[in-house]
Amino acid sequence: QVQLVESGGGVAQPGGSLRLSCTASETFFRILTMGWSRQVPGKDREMVAQISDSGRTYYDDSVKGRFTNSRDDAQNKVSLQMNNLKPEDAAGYYCKLKTMSTENEVRNHWGQGTQVTRSS
Repeated sequence: QVQLVESGGGVAQPGGSLRLSCTASETFFRILTMGWSRQVPGKDREMVAQISDSGRTYYDDSVKGRFTNSRDDAQNKVSLQMNNLKPEDAAGYYCKLKTMSTENEVRNHWGQGTQVTRSS
């Protein structure tokens, strides 16, 4: 079973920075997209950033200009650099990889989540 190991969560100091990383436990024929979603209790999970294998990027309006999502296919790794953090960025962050096998089977793989908490 594929495991996505996330790291880098912490306290979101206003104006501060955090970097999240997510590494897959195995290699894939093709990783179509690599991205991050976040979820707060009582609300749906929302995608905040994604990058395709062609380099096309997506960012939610709430993080544009502050977050940068990057991928390292050689290491099966995706990273989210979060700058100028705001209190509303506090959430559970989940990485997601959409992969394709040699038989053109598409699968979504999710990380276990890492917490970004609001500073007191």
